[in-house]
Amino acid sequence: MKAIAVIPARLASTRLPRKMLREIAGKPLIGVVYEAVRSSPLLADVLIATDSEEIMQVCRERGWNAQITSPAHRSGTERVHEVSCREAADVYINVQGDEPLTRPEHIATLLQVMENPAALVGTLMTPAAEVDIPNPNAVKVVTDLGGRALYFSRATIPFDRDGTRPPYCKHLGLYAYRKSALDRFVTLPESSLEKSERLEQLRFLENGIPIFVGETPHDSIGVDTEEDLQRVLEILRKR
Repeated sequence: MKAIAVIPARLASTRLPRKMLREIAGKPLIGVVYEAVRSSPLLADVLIATDSEEIMQVCRERGWNAQITSPAHRSGTERVHEVSCREAADVYINVQGDEPLTRPEHIATLLQVMENPAALVGTLMTPAAEVDIPNPNAVKVVTDLGGRALYFSRATIPFDRDGTRPPYCKHLGLYAYRKSALDRFVTLPESSLEKSERLEQLRFLENGIPIFVGETPHDSIGVDTEEDLQRVLEILRKR
């Protein structure tokens, strides 16, 4: 499969303002993510998709492959779709611009998921750390026995009614799409569950498009808050 990774990056984040340009290990956050994704040998290309001229200028100065995309996009998936209309590939990998702990193993597992011809959309999960189980910024996922997502939620799912401690799985912010899935996504209205949870992947599930989930032992932390940023910095220091 020819796979292209797209890193959506907008500057107007709400919970952590201008987070794409916050410094991590001497680089802007978006650059740390870009170089982490570039470390995978399985990708034909990696590019940053942004609506910010300021981010674009930083990319030009650093030599990072980037494209300007429409400011009208409401989600990272829509931004990936715009790129897919210009760049031909069998699979498009969407790595959120706030995932600095992305590893080549994540990309490899995601592409293994997409080797299944029935998989139009793929993503990843990992066993949830204790700190992430009640954390609404750490999205949980429940799957069926065939590895398809049943639901994603910021709530702690499944509910532990009898105190049996079910396994909790954390969703990681990496996706893989075939072009047909992206084409359909942008024609669908924002779904009710998507609005409630603020999770765009629920638009696929509400419209009957299955999401296949691969499991990885390698956790990641999406940087949504100042606390997340400090957790990432501590992990990188230990590395």
